[in-house]
Amino acid sequence: MKNIRNFCIIAHIDHGKSTLADRLLQLTGNVSDRDFQDQMLDSMDLERERGITIKSHAVRMDYEYEGEKYILNLIDTPGHVDFSYEVSRSIAACEGALLLVDATQGVQAQTISNLYLAIDHDLEIIPVLNKMDMPSAMPEEVKDQIVDLLGCDRDDIFEASGKTGEGVEEILEAIIHNVPAPVGDPEAPLQALIFDSVYNSYRGVISYFRILNGTIKKNDFVKFFSNNKEYHADEIGVLKMKMEPTSVLTAGMVGYIISGIKTSAEVKVGDTITHVERPCAEAVAGFEDVKPMLFAGIYPVDADDYEELRASLEKLQLNDASLTFEPESSAALGFGFRCGFLGLLHMEIVQERLDREFDMDVIATVPNVSYRVHTTKKEVIEVHNPSGMPNPSEIDFVEEPFIRAQIISKSEYIGPIMKLCLDKRGTLVNQVYIASNRIEMGFDLPLGEIVFDFYDKLKSISRGYASFDYHITDYKPAKLVKLDILLNGDSVDALSSLTHVDNAYPFGRRICEKLKELIPRQQFDIAIQAAIGSKIIARETIKALRKDVTAKCYGGDISRKRKLLEKQKKGKKKMRQIGNVEVPQSAFLAVLKLD
Repeated sequence: MKNIRNFCIIAHIDHGKSTLADRLLQLTGNVSDRDFQDQMLDSMDLERERGITIKSHAVRMDYEYEGEKYILNLIDTPGHVDFSYEVSRSIAACEGALLLVDATQGVQAQTISNLYLAIDHDLEIIPVLNKMDMPSAMPEEVKDQIVDLLGCDRDDIFEASGKTGEGVEEILEAIIHNVPAPVGDPEAPLQALIFDSVYNSYRGVISYFRILNGTIKKNDFVKFFSNNKEYHADEIGVLKMKMEPTSVLTAGMVGYIISGIKTSAEVKVGDTITHVERPCAEAVAGFEDVKPMLFAGIYPVDADDYEELRASLEKLQLNDASLTFEPESSAALGFGFRCGFLGLLHMEIVQERLDREFDMDVIATVPNVSYRVHTTKKEVIEVHNPSGMPNPSEIDFVEEPFIRAQIISKSEYIGPIMKLCLDKRGTLVNQVYIASNRIEMGFDLPLGEIVFDFYDKLKSISRGYASFDYHITDYKPAKLVKLDILLNGDSVDALSSLTHVDNAYPFGRRICEKLKELIPRQQFDIAIQAAIGSKIIARETIKALRKDVTAKCYGGDISRKRKLLEKQKKGKKKMRQIGNVEVPQSAFLAVLKLD
């Protein structure tokens, strides 16, 4: 055990985590030059296309140093705020962390929040200054920021470049010298923590685990703590670039287990594996359940695909533990699921993965956050979607979730950032200069205001320099109304939303204008209305496609034309009564991206 090191790489988005992981894999000789490609650990097509890490990736590297063989278990983590749950899970399985800071950009919001996560778990932090080969690198300034943040010596900070590979050997030495070996008793009863799992259509569920105590051998009879289900360990092994079977794994090691589990609901991230004959006394503690920030309905385009969508979501949940879902139905869209996401990017990625990995065509409704409704009967109801709102006469008051946002930016962008946050009903809590030209600002903001387009707007007004991180603080009373969208007088519940009184009118106006562009014209007039209760606050009309019925009347009496026009008018009236309007998928998506 003394030669095992478990560590992860944490950083803000786009600070070069995956590139550094590539260099570590090459230097330790765990990937041949022939098999090498950039972003080795990012196995999903989506990750390569967007250049972001979505999933944490665990890999074992064998390394020989000063005549001794070491096992280095590396976990490469995502940097985006929407995937911070992946980071917290990775940190729970490690003893050390490489804190990466981009030498051209300095310390950013996600750097700080990930660092606090690591410190809470008592990890050994190794600060690394990455991208030193860039002409715009500012090593001295950024070192000052790291020293202020960590309280370490300047000499403790490693300079490296993931691109050229300079300084990577020194980092490997630091991992061996500084990161403590895992503690655990190989003779004790088995206690292994599941930190991730994937679904394989041939072999069932493959669970990744980290052994804290005990030893597991091939064909052992094991059970899961949460449901007491018992299985044979058909295959166990270690996670190198490919899965490599072994016959035994002991305390401190990271590996995988295949035991022929066919139903994905039986495996839960954070669960504990133990032996049936000699079980451990208690499950591994410290794994918290994820709290979704954003709720949206996901419905199959074809109603017959409902069961298939359920199976797809279950398999996806195995690999993405931060996704939660429960069944619901909608008058416009039929049966579907109410899903909980960590943010708008997470929601987009889940939709994309359902399409690519499971070939599911889905419609997503307008996202909402969860509200607490206090009724006149002194009850408290959690409301996730507009249709769950009680009658206005029964509502005493409504509370909405507030967050504490932490924004780090160059000081020249203070004005626009302040305006953006104040327009979103935010209040400034504090502002601190980290360096002469970098400022950290704290705001209290309603969560409902930031889930739509806040992140994109923040990036555009700060030219990409501002970084953003947040955590939920508490619930505060708010004046909320339910905004309904009506097509020809019928409410489309998939487009209705809960919004603040001050935003209702402009939001309703914009949705009506957007739908007017996107809904195809029919043979009759279509009225698009935004309503609060029975009061219409905005309206647009899609004009009818009109056939020229009077074309054949040239000359002659005007009454002949009138007769034809009256006949057409009757037909249009009848058509409006029986005609229904299909809302295209692009309309649902466009409402999410209202600027």
